[in-house]
Amino acid sequence: MADDELRYDRRMSDADALLWGIEKDPLLRSTITAIALLDGPPDRARLLDKLDRGSRLIPRLRQKAVGAPLVPAPPRWVVDRHFDLDYHVRWLKAPEPGDLRTLLDIAAPIAMQSFDRARPPWEFHVVEGLQDGQAALVQKIHHSVTDGVGAVKIAMMLLDLTPDEDGPGLAGAIPDPPEAEELGPVELVTDALGHEARRQLGIAKRMAGRAGRLVTDPVGTARSVVDLVASAGRVMAPAFQPMSPLMAERSMSLRFDTITAPLSEMKVAANAAGGKLNDAFVAAVLGGLRRYHDRHGVDVDALRMGMPINIRSDDTAAVAGNQFVPTRFLVPMTIADPLERMRVVRSLVGEQRGEPVLASTDAVAGVLNRLPTTVVTRLFGSMLKGVDFTTSNVPGVPIPVFLCGPRLIAQYPFGPLSGAATNITLLSYLDELHVGVNTDRAAVRDPDVFVECLQEGFDEVRKA
Repeated sequence: MADDELRYDRRMSDADALLWGIEKDPLLRSTITAIALLDGPPDRARLLDKLDRGSRLIPRLRQKAVGAPLVPAPPRWVVDRHFDLDYHVRWLKAPEPGDLRTLLDIAAPIAMQSFDRARPPWEFHVVEGLQDGQAALVQKIHHSVTDGVGAVKIAMMLLDLTPDEDGPGLAGAIPDPPEAEELGPVELVTDALGHEARRQLGIAKRMAGRAGRLVTDPVGTARSVVDLVASAGRVMAPAFQPMSPLMAERSMSLRFDTITAPLSEMKVAANAAGGKLNDAFVAAVLGGLRRYHDRHGVDVDALRMGMPINIRSDDTAAVAGNQFVPTRFLVPMTIADPLERMRVVRSLVGEQRGEPVLASTDAVAGVLNRLPTTVVTRLFGSMLKGVDFTTSNVPGVPIPVFLCGPRLIAQYPFGPLSGAATNITLLSYLDELHVGVNTDRAAVRDPDVFVECLQEGFDEVRKA
């Protein structure tokens, strides 16, 4: 992954800054975690060398977020002069029995812990001593650095096409380490004020453009404004309580579980319903949640689902960082037929993708960021805690890959809860779908039953 493939902005976007700021409430931490299961331990020296080179090619891996006092500008990314690779890469040995359950129980507390904000917000933990000589790499990164798609791109830096040779991710000349930065309060304030001045100038230009359109096309402009206001009302409608009485409690404790499903069968099922893989995935999750509530004798007509919608385009593909907008919407829990459920999911997600206000998400975040942090955390956090579950679908690698020697067996993604009872994220690899199930232990007190119901939901869809 060459440095010129991606553009790294020197400052967080307003949306990223919102994710960074609302962590004043620890229930709203935005930590992305992924577990790469390997058929053996990676070569330590080779891995450290690869990460050292990668941190020179990917500036964000050596940068920390620094805010300016008294100026409501998003934090700036600066090169950490105390950057220490040994701090970010850690090695540990799994206790007996060293099975997948052991590995997941190791990874969950790692994901729960907050980042040291005086350092770049990422960590890698190599876990050795698993069953059958296996090992794992637990990758943890803050959501303000990147989204799931971007995290896969960063992970590709580590992956090789053969056991013995480094892959194309680090091809070409390796630059010197970036020069460390140390900005004082005056420099930070001056830089932030300059950013705010440019931002206000941009707003003024956009307002002038809209005023011009109002003159040339008053009816169309008025209609666009009405549509935007109506869209904002639908997307940002207050919803402070979850719909599920069964999964209503929240805590700071997590549990990780996994599900595996055949990619080809899920695609065939999606095609049968005239949809795509994501429709089958979400329909399977809905079927599992429906079964879980039925097991407990709880009737629920609908749940509130959170879903990040990828907005990457040809124009923004070269921009590092987050390229998604969060959505919340109600999904029915009463549809028994999996094919019909997939069709409904496809329609609902299509409606969300078409909401006009999604293009203004960063502007809305900019307004929220200029409110006191405590106010934003309570307001926005209360809305997030009204989400019952979140789903996310991240495309993975379709070919066999290796990591500093050993072969990658599976990679399980775990998205942040951010106030929801559970986050269920899908990542494909070869012909398998690896699903990471992140649950709040207070919301789901019988996780084995929960995962069993989800597995039945996937089995039902893939056989449809």
